[in-house]
Amino acid sequence: MARFTGKVVVVTGASSGIGEGAARRFAAEGAKLVLGDKDETALKHLAADLGTEIAYAECDVSQLADCEALVDLALQRFDTIDVLVNNAGVDHLGKLDEGDFSAFTKVIETDLYGVVQMSRAAIAALRRSKGCIVNVSSVSGLGGDWNHSFYCAAKGAVTNFTRALAMDEAKAGVRVNAVNPSLTYTALTAGMKEQPDLIAAFKARIPMGRGAEVADIAGPILFLASDDAHFITGVNLPVDGGLSASNGQPPLS
Repeated sequence: MARFTGKVVVVTGASSGIGEGAARRFAAEGAKLVLGDKDETALKHLAADLGTEIAYAECDVSQLADCEALVDLALQRFDTIDVLVNNAGVDHLGKLDEGDFSAFTKVIETDLYGVVQMSRAAIAALRRSKGCIVNVSSVSGLGGDWNHSFYCAAKGAVTNFTRALAMDEAKAGVRVNAVNPSLTYTALTAGMKEQPDLIAAFKARIPMGRGAEVADIAGPILFLASDDAHFITGVNLPVDGGLSASNGQPPLS
C-alpha cells in the first residue's frame, strides 16, 4: 500500500517506541516525514535508516517554541502538513503525596501541554490541507489506574481534548482522533518485563492474553490518519487487546 504518497506527516516522540514504529510505517507507505524528539542523535540514525524525504529536529514538546519550530521546519521543507501524530510523552508512578511534586508538572507539560501546543502550532496548516491529527493517549485516559494519578490526569485531558478539538475543527475539514493503548512493549516499559508477576497480571487481565507490540499500535494510527477513516473524527480508539471491554469483574465460573 502507498496510502500516504506525497503526504507530509509530522511525528513527535519519533526516535523510539510507538513514534518510531509509526514513522517507519508512514515511510513505507510513501510519506514525507518531519520527526521531532529530544534525542536528536537517535533521530539522525532513524532518518538515515528510513531513506525517504525527511526532516528532523530536536524538540521538547513541553516547550511552545520547540513545537512552533518543528511546524515551521515542516512548512519550510515541504510547504504543507497533512498529518500530525502527537506521540511524545512521559510517565510517572506513585501516590499523590510521594516524591517531588515537580513530577506532576513534567507529566502535564509533556503529555498534555505538548499535545495542545503542537496542535495549536499546526492547526492553520492542517486547515489548509484538510488534514488530521492522531493523538496517542492511553487506556489511562479512559479510566483510572492505581498509583498513576498524574499520568491519568494528563491522558484523561488528552482524551477529552481530542473530542472537543474534533468538534471545533470538523467544518474546517480537519479530523482529530486518538489511539488509547494499554501495556505496549517499548523502552518506556522495559522495566515491566523484568517483573514477571506484573506481566502475568496484565496477561490475565487482557482478554487477548498479551501486551501490545509497537506494530499493534502503529497500524491503527495509520488507519486513523488515512482516507479510509475519512468520516471518523472525535474517536478515542482503545487498542488494548480487549482490556477496556471488561467491567472489571473477575472471570465467572
